[in-house]
Amino acid sequence: MGRVTERRKVLRIRDGAVSTRPDTLVAEEPLEIRLNGKPLAITMRTPGDDFALAAGFLVSEGVLATASDLQNIVYCAGATVDGSNTYNVVDVKTAPDVTLPDFTLERNVYTSSSCGLCGKASLDAVRTTARWPIADTPPLRVTPELLASLPDRLRAAQRVFDRTGGLHAAALFSEDGELLDTREDVGRHNAVDKLIGRALQNDTLPLSRTILMVSGRASFELAQKAVMAGIPVLAAVSAPSSLAVDLAAETGLTLVGFLRGNSMNVYAGQDRIALREAAAQS
Repeated sequence: MGRVTERRKVLRIRDGAVSTRPDTLVAEEPLEIRLNGKPLAITMRTPGDDFALAAGFLVSEGVLATASDLQNIVYCAGATVDGSNTYNVVDVKTAPDVTLPDFTLERNVYTSSSCGLCGKASLDAVRTTARWPIADTPPLRVTPELLASLPDRLRAAQRVFDRTGGLHAAALFSEDGELLDTREDVGRHNAVDKLIGRALQNDTLPLSRTILMVSGRASFELAQKAVMAGIPVLAAVSAPSSLAVDLAAETGLTLVGFLRGNSMNVYAGQDRIALREAAAQS
């Protein structure tokens, strides 16, 4: 715990000058998530907020929906041969009345820091398992001006990135632009899971009046996590994937990409963007 960064000696070359100096790197370690004592998934993550990460992962998988679904989360002592606690294995215990999907007791999934659960889910699976259909939520409207302000505010909140340059970030904003929470991780999907997990722990799901802002691209996995948490707007500074756009169109998610300065592309859910009438007609 607390191993967010590590120091390594590097050879630095600048304009022909050579020096040796320590450099601060973002820590990356595996986290095994167990569900009721049974191995479920392994993800490469930045240590910290591990309980929130595990809880958010299980929200995305359709296992947890409310704080009462979660009995407790603990680090597993004796996870190594010598019986020591590496703080890299957590066990999530659900409440007795939580129904577990069949896959959770049988599969063992490796989740890399770059791709999330690649190829696991289909559009139909997400649409049918989402507990809070976004299309049914009360109307939420955001202006392009508000969206344009979010990347800089997210960047300003990235404390560890300033020291390492090697982390993704995700933030939740209210519909009025208030920063509600922000998390950093070597994996973009982990940063989102940490946000969602904290919301579950605080019993504030669904996040139906919020905007999710991410520092990288908008992959299918990130769109999936937004839908499963009831988040109606996902904005990214880079490109979405084609499957993310398809999922957004299927579920009613507003998906914004290439959000840089005053420019952005809205790929789905355009009805939530409050355009000026003259601009909308041009």
